[in-house]
Amino acid sequence: MIQSDFNSAKIAEFLLHIKAIKLQPKDPFTWASGWKSPIYCDNRKILSHPQIRAEVRDQFINSIDNLANKPTAIAGVATGGIAIGALVAEKLNLPFCYVRSSAKAHGLTNQIEGGVNKDEKIIVIEDLISSGKSSLAAVNALENNNYNVIGLGAIFSYGFSKADDNFKQANCPYFTLTNYAELIQIAVEKKYISQDEIETLKNWRKSPENWS
Repeated sequence: MIQSDFNSAKIAEFLLHIKAIKLQPKDPFTWASGWKSPIYCDNRKILSHPQIRAEVRDQFINSIDNLANKPTAIAGVATGGIAIGALVAEKLNLPFCYVRSSAKAHGLTNQIEGGVNKDEKIIVIEDLISSGKSSLAAVNALENNNYNVIGLGAIFSYGFSKADDNFKQANCPYFTLTNYAELIQIAVEKKYISQDEIETLKNWRKSPENWS
């Protein structure tokens, strides 16, 4: 993972404040995968809060400015990364495209929407990383169409070691604006959760597929 120098605690606090991330250790959610989870993340809520939306955009830009290899275009992952990716591209005055989860079954049957030139250096913008598989599927779609992907940035990561392994295997550097460990720390400090709930949240992250 690429290291960034901005305050990830501030982003974590924003996500908790607007309920983009909810923590319910005593009343867990059920994910689409069937996993039981004490946390649920919906970063699309950021779009309804102009000041926080701008802060997230600017933190992406700060991270990109710190990269040794600078992008010349931005791609968003459908659907959560499209709006934020477009805002980042607009502020940086860079071309933008987005990547569908699969090609359309009609019309031009595009999976990649937009007219970004294939000689551009692309940073992919995502809203959330769990295992990294869906994010890397977008990266693979771009690379399979001869686009030059130099990395990926996401708003939040659960911090699963599987994600690190998957990105490393794909040879795709990535960064996140904040992460699970930072979020839990802020949640305790700001009293979103109690001290006795921390262990539950830590245990879930160690083995989420087996947690109940």
